[in-house]
Formats: sequence, structure tokens, C-alpha cells
Amino acid sequence: MRKIIGWFTSLKWPVRWLVAVLTVIVLFLLAVTVSATTWEYTNSPEFCGTVCHTMPPEYTAYQISPHARVDCVDCHLGRDSILLTVPRKAREVTHVINALTQAYEPPIYVKNLRPARDTCERCHNPDKFSSDTFVQIRRYADDEPNSQQSIFLILKTGGGTRREGLGRGIHWHIENEVWYYTDDPLKQTIPYIKEVGTEGQVVEYLDVEAGLPPDFGREVADKLQRMDCIDCHNRISHLFRSPADAIDQALARQQIEATIPAIKEQGVRVLSQQFPSTEEGLKSIAALEGWYQENYPDFYAQHKEPVQKAVAALQEIFTVTVFPNMGVGWQTHPNNVGHKEFPGCFRCHDGKHTSPAGQTVRLECNICHSIPEIVDDKAKQAPLISIDKPDEPDSHRDSNWLARHRYQFDQTCAECHDISNPGGADNSSFCANSGCHATEWKFVGLDAPAIRAMVEPPTVPGSGKPRPVPHPVGPRTDCAICHDAESVRPLPAEHPGYEQSLCTLCHQPTLTDTPGETVAKISVPNIPHRVEGQEEKCLTCHEPDAVSPFPQSHVEWSVETCLFCHQTAAITEAEDDEGRPQIPHTLEGREDCLLCHSLDSIKPFPPNHENRSVEKCQNCHKPEEL
Repeated sequence: MRKIIGWFTSLKWPVRWLVAVLTVIVLFLLAVTVSATTWEYTNSPEFCGTVCHTMPPEYTAYQISPHARVDCVDCHLGRDSILLTVPRKAREVTHVINALTQAYEPPIYVKNLRPARDTCERCHNPDKFSSDTFVQIRRYADDEPNSQQSIFLILKTGGGTRREGLGRGIHWHIENEVWYYTDDPLKQTIPYIKEVGTEGQVVEYLDVEAGLPPDFGREVADKLQRMDCIDCHNRISHLFRSPADAIDQALARQQIEATIPAIKEQGVRVLSQQFPSTEEGLKSIAALEGWYQENYPDFYAQHKEPVQKAVAALQEIFTVTVFPNMGVGWQTHPNNVGHKEFPGCFRCHDGKHTSPAGQTVRLECNICHSIPEIVDDKAKQAPLISIDKPDEPDSHRDSNWLARHRYQFDQTCAECHDISNPGGADNSSFCANSGCHATEWKFVGLDAPAIRAMVEPPTVPGSGKPRPVPHPVGPRTDCAICHDAESVRPLPAEHPGYEQSLCTLCHQPTLTDTPGETVAKISVPNIPHRVEGQEEKCLTCHEPDAVSPFPQSHVEWSVETCLFCHQTAAITEAEDDEGRPQIPHTLEGREDCLLCHSLDSIKPFPPNHENRSVEKCQNCHKPEEL
């Protein structure tokens, strides 16, 4: 060093300055190179996943994810300039300190993420619309033959913008503004939702079972979070599959042969156990080969290699889904895509988030995908999936339709659906879909008391049973004639809007459509004459000032409604004419009846016939055949 200093001081001033400047430049370039290299390395997935000993679970899942070629920092720091990302990274130095001092408790969860609009949407353009996608999912039963079923769906990914007439489907949530509140770190419970419309209109939805006050939205206004991609795709780069799902996938890809007896059941059993270490887990799975030797000796003798291959595949599944030393497994990190193993979509679309106006966040399969078509592969039946968008009736657009449809089921459903074996689970019809009825939807609130009160048919107070119908009900019966809000027997306040088909699902008629019973048991009089050819003439005799005036409650009714309640008595033509004098002369030249039959004429008409027009006479009185 002294020689270098001596050499430097011996130089003339111009040369000395030149050497000094060149030295500073070289040192600066070296520092920049080292810093850039260090920056690049510490931003690499290898550094995140291997240097930090807390990251192997996430790194393992990341390597087999759709984002395996996307750097960790692109999501966790964001694709911004170095002037913005360096301070962000500096703030994360606490993770290094926690790792060195082991000041953490597994399992570890991410606490801060950049908004999806700054990360996901840098690659995935939210304006892009995705057409419907046909999907086949293979599932295997926990039985000896590993019975296979195929689920066929059309996924309505959607997206796009409203200005292009789009903004629908699953990605409706990206185009539309939705806010929510949760006090759950894993966001598995969402008691409050706020939807903001295009014109700024706000609709609030509260979980009816959460017991929240009506003004809860104002109380938590500063704690609301805007829904974005990661609220659903939270495990898109770090997914730990459930044992059943992972084994189904391995069977479908023939990584495990489905001919091995009970391999699905045994695989799920061993992968679902808790192990103190990875080594213990692998050892337990390896023991499965001995289980087949003992329980299926003949099969094992002939199929030793497939069994060993299946054991190796199960061990591979274990190593990428369960990490005992970090307390990590598929149960510890919920996946919000879907709605079977975790609440997922049902965090909001559970049928029990209602607005003050009684609207509910819709819970319906066909919002995001078609009704599942489930086919047993042994049956060799072809799936029947309609690609047309059906013209749904208004009842189906009710936000509570899925909760209400069990009470509105009747033969009218057969106009669009096969309704044989309704409520079954043998996939023999639309209404026997095991995708709906054979699954315990534990995250759905259709049976929440508040929801049942909204959708169940009303009952008679005190009795708990619907009131019976005290008259016959025929094909022409229109309940609204007597039971609209202002008629003979108004329906209760909670009934308006109910379709006629709903009435007899609860209210059963007590009488058959026979005139004798009708007259004897209820106060709906029979028609004491024939009506053939006179269906449109009821008001001739039954207007308020006629021979037999109708009740005051009937004033606004049309002629067409008479025969809905009043039945024609079984009488002969002679009986029909009895009491109705025939005209004892011809009518030619005598068409003006009032010349002889006014009140002060030769043969006056009865007092109750006053003000009748001539045209009405022959409705009842017929000329004799002379």
C-alpha cells in the first residue's frame, strides 16, 4: 500500500488527477455492478424460495403453478421503477430479522400484497372478454372399483367492459365496483358487502345471521376493501391441493391406475393423516404397498409394478402439498376459487346476504357456469348440455330463486326441464342432479331462519298449516279472481307476487268438482239453467238491478270469471225452460217487445225487468213453434 501511495504522490498533478478520476469511476462501476447483481439475485425466485428457510412450501407450490415463470417480486413488490421498489423492499427487512431470530409462528401467511390492478392486470387485461369454456372434470368414488364420474360444465368466464355490451360472467366483479368488510385475516367470513352501480347508486348486503345493525356500513366505512382478482384467485401461484382433488387428478392423468382396488380411498386416508415430519409421512405412504400385499394378495402378485407406481405418485403428492415442519397443508391455506372445500364464492353468494329491500346476493349455479351434467362412465350415456341461453321466466330471476324453488315446483317446470324423480341424486333427470342434491353444501345459508321466513309459503297464524281451499279447483280456476288484494277474500300481505302455480302446493282443495257437493258444502250457488250459447250473457240477469243481481263484491268482475266458481247444474232442457214463459206468437213484425209489455201495457213485464232493452228479451224467452 505504501508503494502505491508513493507511486501516486510521485506523479505530476495532471496525471495524478487523471488516475484519481479513473479510480473513482472504476470503483463506482464496480459498486453498481455488485449492487445490480445483488439486487437481481435477491429478487430471484431461487433466493426467495431457497435462501429463506420459511419459504419451501410456497416455493414448491410456485414451481408447479401457472405462474412458474413469473418472478415473485412482480407480484409482491410490483412492476415499478427501482425508485419505488427499493423502499418497498427495504420495509420488508423485518422478514429477514424474523427469519434470523426465528420470531415467527408457522404456518406463515402473507399480510400485505400490492393491489391486483398494479400486479395481475399488468399482464391480464381486464377489458378482455373470454368466451364460455367447455370443461370436463373427472371424479372417482371412495369405493373398491374407484367408480368414475365425469362432470361437464360450461364456465362463463366473461369479463369485458359495459361500453362494449359486456361486463358479465365470473369476471363481472372486475368491471363492477364491489366493496366488502371482513375481520378475518384469511377473509373466509364476509358479513358486509356494498355494491356501487354505474350511476353511483349503492346497495348494501348484510349477512342475516351476523346480527349486524342496519347502519353497519357507516361504522366500517374506513375499513372496507375493494374486491379484486386476488380475493378469488388467492392461491393461483401457491396452491396446495386437497388429497381427494390431487388423487382425482392423478387418476385422470393415469399417473395412478384406476384398476387398483380402493386406491382412491386408501390414498385419501393416508394423505389426510397428520405426521410429525416429512420422513414419517413418506414412510407411512410406502407402507401402503404392504397393505395391498396383505389385503389383495392375488391382485398384488399380478400388478406389483402399478401398485409401486401408485405409491410413488402418492409420495410425490405428499411432498408438494404437506409440509409438517412448517405446519403447512391444504387445510391451512384456503383456496377461494370454487365453493366445496372452502367457502370461496359462498362467502358472498351464500343466499343469506340480503339488502334492506329484500334483495339477496344471488346464489345460482348458472351465474358462473352451466348446471352440472354428471355422467357415470359405466352408463355410457352422453352428456346433454345446452349451449343456448334460455329465456328464463321472471320467477327464475328472483334473487331468492334457489331458496324458493323447492316451494314452487309443479308440472309447469316440465315445459323446460325433465322433472322426473325430483330431488333425487341418480342423475336420471334435470331435477335428480347429484351435483345439487347429493352434496352437503355446508357453506350455503338456504336454511338460515331469516331466509326461510322470506321464501317459505305462509301458514295460518297459530296453526302452522296452510288454510285448505273450501271449493273445487279445476283447470280454469284462477285464484286471483277471488284472492287479489281487493277482492272477495284478499290474500295476506306477504302473498302479492306469488304465481298461481304456488297456491295449490300449500293450499289443498277439500272438494271435488261436482255440483251437488259444491252447493251442499259451500256458498257458491250452482247455475240453475243451461249456459250453452249464453256464456257471454250472464249480466243480462245478474247485473245489480236485474232479476238475480250478483253480490256487491262482484261488481268489477267480467263475464269470463263467472264459470270459474259457479258450476252448471245437471238439468234437462224442460227444467231449464220451467219458469221462463215462452213467447206465444211469432216475432215477424213484432220485434219491439215493449209495445205490449211495458209496465202499463196489455201484458206488463215484471217490475225487476224495468229498463231492460228489447235485445235482452230473447236471451231467456223463446218463441213457441206455431
